[in-house]
Amino acid sequence: MGFFDSLLGRSEPPKPDLDQLFGLPSAAITLQVSLGALPTGAGSVAFRAPEGKAFADVVADVKQLLTATSDPDLEVTHDAFGYTWITVRASEITDVVNALHAINVSIQDAGFGPQLLCSLVGFERDGQRFALVYLYKRGSFYPFAPVTEPQRDSVLELQLRDLLRDDVNMEQDLTRWFPVWGAPGL
Repeated sequence: MGFFDSLLGRSEPPKPDLDQLFGLPSAAITLQVSLGALPTGAGSVAFRAPEGKAFADVVADVKQLLTATSDPDLEVTHDAFGYTWITVRASEITDVVNALHAINVSIQDAGFGPQLLCSLVGFERDGQRFALVYLYKRGSFYPFAPVTEPQRDSVLELQLRDLLRDDVNMEQDLTRWFPVWGAPGL
């Protein structure tokens, strides 16, 4: 950022920090101890897949990498908004987080970072599912606790924000807490 940018009040957007995903196991412990919530063993990465062989090769390489180094269950789906989701299922949250990190880094390192939308990890408490969503372009997390579309459990979301403030970088701008209705992994 230059001198004139600071004079004119312009600021650079936060940079993505994919290593923040590694804070999720700590957040999972906090959720279990404080609320009795447990990870569902599922997580996903959403991105807008560009056309062409180059990106298809990246996705194929990610699948090959993940199945060669561990045994997660992978599924690729597409939603009505044009996003592609790679869903990972594993018995341990650390395996889910490692897989999500590998997917994000592979897509970013191949030059397709701007195509990344978010990653999420699912949790459950007393039959209610919710997710911690990582916004790639903001470098922060927010909770999403759906009840029935279009209702969200806003009280739980705010409680989760306050509870996890020390574990992960929580998004402070509530207008950035986008609903991810029907997201794979939730």
